[in-house]
Amino acid sequence: MTTKLDPHCLDQLFLKARTHKAWMDRPVSDQQLRELYDLLKMGPTSANTCPARFVWVKSAAGKARLATCAGAMPANQPAILAAPVTVIVGYDLDFAEKMPELFPARGEALKAMFSGEHFIYTTAFRNGSLQGAYLILAARALGLDCGPMSGFDNDAVDREFFAGTRIKSNFICSIGYGSGEVMFPRNPRLTFEAASREA
Repeated sequence: MTTKLDPHCLDQLFLKARTHKAWMDRPVSDQQLRELYDLLKMGPTSANTCPARFVWVKSAAGKARLATCAGAMPANQPAILAAPVTVIVGYDLDFAEKMPELFPARGEALKAMFSGEHFIYTTAFRNGSLQGAYLILAARALGLDCGPMSGFDNDAVDREFFAGTRIKSNFICSIGYGSGEVMFPRNPRLTFEAASREA
């Protein structure tokens, strides 16, 4: 039987966690990234499709290429260059090719079921977005800070990092240890009453 997480865990995951744009000079290891992926991959996706694909941008050359794709949002460029790693969260429109591996009991039937570009797109984008959210929570659970961003040129990122594939970029997320600088007061959230209704 599962139990409620203690307040410290809830603070770390949600209540006191913030979006960071400035980073400490402290590396994130390949082992940490593998541990992060091994956590996020366990989050549910429909029919276990697992369409998210990740590019972990760590090198100076890779960061420069990615920062160029954020030219329309210049404020995001320093965050990309300074972060130990910025992950490109993409979604694979050819995800169905993996269904025999991911759902052995019904993989071939599911592979055939995912036809039609609209169905493929909505499945890949929805579930890839879920996996991107799992990434943020998994990173926070491991003591890392996150700086998710959507202010970049998706087409440029796709050309630079996903050329020759059917993978499309969704959003990017810097990961590391936030310095606490360049922080703004937390903005309000909608109340339960404003965002919800019963049926």
